[in-house]
Amino acid sequence: MVETLEVLELRRKELYQELIDLGDFRRGTISTNYRKCGKKNCVCTQAEHPGHGPQYLWNATVGGKSKAKNLELGPELEKVAKEVENYRAFIRMCEELAEVNEKICALRPVRRLEDEEELEDLKKNCGGGLPGSGEGNSSFGFSDGQRGKRGQFGFGGQ
Repeated sequence: MVETLEVLELRRKELYQELIDLGDFRRGTISTNYRKCGKKNCVCTQAEHPGHGPQYLWNATVGGKSKAKNLELGPELEKVAKEVENYRAFIRMCEELAEVNEKICALRPVRRLEDEEELEDLKKNCGGGLPGSGEGNSSFGFSDGQRGKRGQFGFGGQ
């Protein structure tokens, strides 16, 4: 099927609605753990015994810091599992949304200049920058730190 601008815009609108309807979500994973208690006479010391459990642990790393919480079997585990599942759906939707938007950008026509005078006005008013960026001598979306000493396109000296 050919993806027209209209079809892609409709899909983007559907994705926005899916994001609205998604509900609560949280980063992380849930692991199931069995542990040995360390008591010498406990059944968990036997080689074939998996250990005490299962115990459920939610883990996430946020801002470089690990977070963890033991979850109780039942409603708490079900709630957190649904939130983690929703986060994965959120990530998939965001990826698809970015892909759809890139296709829309590629298909949307570029405005044509009306005449040479308009081109000259753009050259005067932009100062080498991008229209609408509010900057002269633009680096086309790169900050000065990203450009470094190699020039605005990553080649040549400045």
